[in-house]
Amino acid sequence: MKLQTEIPLKPEEDHIDYSSKIVLLGSCFSENIGAKFDWFKFQNLQNPFGIIFNPVSIENLIARAIANENFSEKDIFEHNGIWKCFETHSELASLDKAEFLQKLNNALLELRNWLYSATHIIFTFGTSWVYREIKENEIVANCHKLPQKNFKKELLSIEAISKSLQTIFDKISAINPKATIINTVSPVRHIKDGFVENSLSKAHLLSALHETTHQLSTKNHQLKYFPSYEIMMDELRDYRFYSEDMLHPNKTAVEIIWQKFSKVWIASETEALQKEIASIQNGLKHKPFNPESAEHFQFLETLQKKTNLVQEKFPHIKF
Repeated sequence: MKLQTEIPLKPEEDHIDYSSKIVLLGSCFSENIGAKFDWFKFQNLQNPFGIIFNPVSIENLIARAIANENFSEKDIFEHNGIWKCFETHSELASLDKAEFLQKLNNALLELRNWLYSATHIIFTFGTSWVYREIKENEIVANCHKLPQKNFKKELLSIEAISKSLQTIFDKISAINPKATIINTVSPVRHIKDGFVENSLSKAHLLSALHETTHQLSTKNHQLKYFPSYEIMMDELRDYRFYSEDMLHPNKTAVEIIWQKFSKVWIASETEALQKEIASIQNGLKHKPFNPESAEHFQFLETLQKKTNLVQEKFPHIKF
């Protein structure tokens, strides 16, 4: 008896290998998968502006990066002595104005360079709910704990999301037509919006993604969809796959989704190297009982030899 439904998956053609350059943008699930790319030392850039949940804010950053439109003083504000920007996550905030602008523009240049050279761009969209800053009438990526009265909450329509997605895909295709774009919907439920409201939000994202992908498939866009949301909701529906908040996938769930992603998107030829890198990574985390023992020095020498062999073949890999 089979006690679990399973999402049918098949390997894609444009595989990720150790020559690939991967950009990950979107919700916190981007960072879950990005952490796996980091661990196995794939070349990747993760959320240079922090976690961004909604497609309009992701569109704004993509457009700004491609247009090379630097952040200026009009794009930032001070709140409780800290400089912030409505287009980015609070993790970039700074006490120094000049330092903050420099940080934003460095991240912008980094994103621009990666968008031009990426082989794979992975978007994880989290929610259709957005907050509009009333004074400027602009959708923000983060409210930065400003008073609620400063914002109006609204649900993006399927049409509005489709329009943002089309802009994102068209702009990337114009500068990097060979890049494969992998879209997914975050399996993290935004229950603070409400249970029904969360379902509606995810439905809008899914409808817009599939509609836009279908419409643009005739325009030579390399658009793909990976069902991380569906895997979590159907295959991993048991609460043993959730963290303590009962909303986020736990370590086991992330590992399962990563394995499924790997089967679809990561070249099988990389498996031996991934195992070797994992061995090195675990070795680097090892804490000896006696750091001065001959056994430990022998262990370090063997580990260094393994590291050197990997770096000789792939100079971009750093431990």
